Amino acid sequence: MTVLFKALPTATVKALQKGGPDAYGHIPERRISDGDGVPCRHCLKNVPAGEAYLILAYRPFPELQPYAETGPIFLHAEECERAEEAVTIPELFLETADYIVRGYSADNRIVYGTGAVVPTPEIAERARMLLEREDVAYLHMRSARNNCFQCRIERG
Repeated sequence: MTVLFKALPTATVKALQKGGPDAYGHIPERRISDGDGVPCRHCLKNVPAGEAYLILAYRPFPELQPYAETGPIFLHAEECERAEEAVTIPELFLETADYIVRGYSADNRIVYGTGAVVPTPEIAERARMLLEREDVAYLHMRSARNNCFQCRIERG
């Protein structure tokens, strides 16, 4: 089985870049990058120093429910090209030692026992193993330090 690492959908990102409200109903905050640690969740590249970016609350779930985690993410303030779906972990994430990988069911609930902090080189294999389970519909990769959403992982 192959896995796919998926960036945020373009339609969602464009709406936010045009001033649409975030998960809390607020207009995204606009800042200027210092070039360090501002990963855009759409192109999966760091926002270079001097470029504008957005900080906003993001909820990667279709509706509110008890497991619908919401947290801060960054996006380029201007349009950027969506990262291609990849069968290997995107380069952006290779600089960090580990991430949380967690499984979700078809009804968007956490599948207990799937969440773990996984060393970055082992993420693709862990994702394959979890996605072989019938009760796991998709995965999130999140920051192991701050729990911020990084990307979605699905069956390829």
